[in-house]
Amino acid sequence: MKYTNEQPRWNPEHQPPPPIGFNEPESPLPLVSVVIPVFNAEGSIESLCDRLIDELTGFWRIQIVLVDDGSTDRSAAACQRLRETHGERITFIQLARNFGEHNAVMAGLNYADGDYCVIMDDDFQNPPSEVHKMLVEIAKGYDVVYSRYQEKMHHPFRNLASRLHNRMASWVLNKPADLYLSSFKVMSRFVVQQVIQYTGPDPYLDAIILRTTRNIGAVTVQHHNRQQGESGYTLAKLVSLWGNMVVAFSLYPLRLVGTFGFIMAALGLLYGLYTLVIWAIPDIPEPGEYQKLNASMWFFRGCTLLVMSIVGEYVGRIYMHLNSAPQYIIRQMLSGPVRNGARFSAKPMVARVNGKSRKEAAIVGESVLCH
Repeated sequence: MKYTNEQPRWNPEHQPPPPIGFNEPESPLPLVSVVIPVFNAEGSIESLCDRLIDELTGFWRIQIVLVDDGSTDRSAAACQRLRETHGERITFIQLARNFGEHNAVMAGLNYADGDYCVIMDDDFQNPPSEVHKMLVEIAKGYDVVYSRYQEKMHHPFRNLASRLHNRMASWVLNKPADLYLSSFKVMSRFVVQQVIQYTGPDPYLDAIILRTTRNIGAVTVQHHNRQQGESGYTLAKLVSLWGNMVVAFSLYPLRLVGTFGFIMAALGLLYGLYTLVIWAIPDIPEPGEYQKLNASMWFFRGCTLLVMSIVGEYVGRIYMHLNSAPQYIIRQMLSGPVRNGARFSAKPMVARVNGKSRKEAAIVGESVLCH
């Protein structure tokens, strides 16, 4: 399904050529980067990456970017073992703390080199076997291809929250009503380059995509149960995500306040007309002074608090942006070819601040490996 009036730029018959190594510069195979935010997934991330490599080898060149988002288990050690096993196919980024899924994805996108970039979860709910299907779809000329599910294997509360989230996104982001904003998606290089230009401390990936392009496709895929653990999305995190979408990527709150002010002015005009009618027809009893004063005070105080809270949210986000709050901070990174048997090199810690890589003053010896 396509959510644009434009026609795909090209529509090739997908005939996979023979396998070609990852490092061959003249390879006709497109490079596919798979970005996986990792959080407490030590029991699943290794088998997931092994399955991805088995599924995609021979059809695409592969780069897997693993972003450890402050895991409290041994996920980082599992990612390092993957790096040792698969070499330069694995790029491992360990963040200094938990920044959230969207920030972790932004960190991965900044180090993804592929012609196409797949974003998927670390828990096998997005089957590796479905990645190839989505890549074939985006090769038809789409900028982005989202997955859609015939049946979601989430908890009923999570499914309800997802439906509410999509309805809100249709209203706030002008999203096509039948497009499901799944975390399992694939983007073209063009879209990735636009997304990583976003400099705010609270990125919401789908909003950035929707303001970049409407050349969007969708593919029906399977959705499996989690292999281990529980979802990291709590009610508080979902509410925070909704608030970020509404405040950071739309003017609807301000327009809502403006509409509310217009209604208040209209009601004030009607009350003035009512007062004139009461004055002209003395037989109709009018409300007491205390009732009118009390109702007015509560009404206008409530409106004042509402306006102050919304304006304060915008001012707070402006302050955070000017205060250089980072999207993420990298503690260590493993990527590129391993030279002379060395696993690490000493390089400065890197933070993503307002869209720029800022080198910290301290050198983290033998803890960061960059290109």
